[in-house]
Amino acid sequence: MTSIRYNYGTAMLAAFEYLLAKYPEVFVIGQGLWSPWYVGNSMTDLDKKFGTERVIDTPVSESACTGAAVGAALAGMKPIVVHPRMDFMLYAMDAIVNQAAKWSHMVGGQAAPSLTIRSIINRGGEQGAQHSQALHAWFAHVPGLRVVMPATVADARDLLIASVLCPDPVIFIDDRWLYELEDDLPPVTELNLSMERPKCLVTGTDLTLVASGYSTQLALEATELLRTSGIFSEVIDLRVINPFHVDIVIHSVAKTGRLLVIDGGWGPCGMASEVIASVVEKLSLITLKSPPARITLPFAPAPTAEILEKAYYPTVMQILSIAKKLMR
Repeated sequence: MTSIRYNYGTAMLAAFEYLLAKYPEVFVIGQGLWSPWYVGNSMTDLDKKFGTERVIDTPVSESACTGAAVGAALAGMKPIVVHPRMDFMLYAMDAIVNQAAKWSHMVGGQAAPSLTIRSIINRGGEQGAQHSQALHAWFAHVPGLRVVMPATVADARDLLIASVLCPDPVIFIDDRWLYELEDDLPPVTELNLSMERPKCLVTGTDLTLVASGYSTQLALEATELLRTSGIFSEVIDLRVINPFHVDIVIHSVAKTGRLLVIDGGWGPCGMASEVIASVVEKLSLITLKSPPARITLPFAPAPTAEILEKAYYPTVMQILSIAKKLMR
């Protein structure tokens, strides 16, 4: 089987091309879709290849384009709504939380909006508090929404395809800090999103690192460095955070006795808290060799100055420091 080299961005582009070519009910709608400045290399020339009636660049109204997509999904289409910044997707919260997430429940499963809402985290670069937020824990809190956070090149392509083919509304969250990540991928095999679970990316015996999105890459980098100190950590990539399946995390912590969760969101009521709570609810505390720990953002809005950004976002060195404390 021949593999092709992709980066994270072009892997998503390949997913869009696959879906638009194979499924006539799929269309893409959102702001700046004809501009690489908005969506990087993830949608290059899709409008030229598939036409502007299927790749629709809308006026600036997050609420309008998302609401229109919910209606189209209820009518049998499979829209993909693209919000180039998660921060501004908040204007569409009624369509997402009050409409898309609730329809199937309110009509007893007789209708469901099968739409995918792609939301991009766009941190760093001195963009400040209103352009840098990772709000995945908000959406994972809402029943009726599936929430996907790909951390690898393969998942950027394959989970996007699985999200669009899923009969439920899906929040697909990608992170610009991952766009240049590269890997060789085989031809597409369609996945059933309801069957996808967290994955163990690296096996280890001393410490369990759990993360999602860009934080997974930090965990992988830290694992390589920890190995040079004789510490063998296991890395669990959550991939799908709603519904959250904790079994593989519990199995790993039962083996290692130590848990460190890295999350690119805030700590209070966040995803790291949910992982730790789920583990300690289901695993005997005598199994733990040290109290679980978490690395999250400081509980403050993102700064603008570059020097403050360096102190604000989690780093590999921070993971190394806390991991070694857990080992002691």
